[in-house]
Amino acid sequence: MERQEQAKQLLTRCLNLGISALRSDLAAIDVVELVVRELETDPFFNSGRGSALTEKGTVEMEASIMDGPKRRCGAVSGLTTVKNPISLARLVMEKSPHSYLAFSGAEDFARQQGVELVENEYFITEENVGMLKLAKEANTILFDYRIPLGMESCSSGVESPLHMNGLPISVYAPETVGCVVVDNQGRCAAATSTGGLMNKMTGRIGDSPLIGAGTYAGDLCGVSCTGEGEAIIRGTLAREVAAVMEYKGLGLQEAVDFVIKERLDDGKAGLIAVSNKGEVACGFNCTGMFRGCATEDGFMEVGIWEQ
Repeated sequence: MERQEQAKQLLTRCLNLGISALRSDLAAIDVVELVVRELETDPFFNSGRGSALTEKGTVEMEASIMDGPKRRCGAVSGLTTVKNPISLARLVMEKSPHSYLAFSGAEDFARQQGVELVENEYFITEENVGMLKLAKEANTILFDYRIPLGMESCSSGVESPLHMNGLPISVYAPETVGCVVVDNQGRCAAATSTGGLMNKMTGRIGDSPLIGAGTYAGDLCGVSCTGEGEAIIRGTLAREVAAVMEYKGLGLQEAVDFVIKERLDDGKAGLIAVSNKGEVACGFNCTGMFRGCATEDGFMEVGIWEQ
């Protein structure tokens, strides 16, 4: 319960930050970066400080950001010293001729751009060192571990054996961070940031930095995903929400429900979305997903379990 309370406090803080930014007339793209930076700086979730550890006990982070109006995007992977991966993703979008930079090339670009760098140890928490040890003893990829076993969730542990790309894994669910925003001009933006899987192979890239999989924003909506990365990649989940709105004429929540039901096969995932009309939607095919939403007129809601 203490963990749930912590999550609610952090999400509420981020919502307040986002709302005050929107009230100051910041564009949607600025707000998603601002909120995700805050989430990366807090070690509670799996991004930035507090990221999951690779099989070698190091942190390799990834992130992506997308601006709906012109579908501009930036993504980064394999970061080991960049304090705020989401801001580097934004710089890739705005200051490089490319959409995606990874590993040493992304780190070189970070130095050129003068972003804040820290030692890899900064990202490593004592709790995660302990969890990596458990994962190695169990010879498994460990997803999230901080809610009691037996509660199936996009952010929990499950005792039943699950499979990823056909291989069994015994504990499930990362808490990748994401933010979607629509501003008062109807501009949508999305941002996603993660440390990936506990005990992952070094060099593994998940859905979070992949445009169309973990993150997507266009004229109609902005979407950010969390959960089993390999399943999200196969279903191009974030783009699929926009696609069924465009091609099937579905509303935002209908589109989210359709995609969660029809595009995940046996995978477990959740997503948050906003539309250019100011609608908010979320969906997941697991028991819970840490999430929050707020509007400029004062409405605010934070949830974990059923929708």
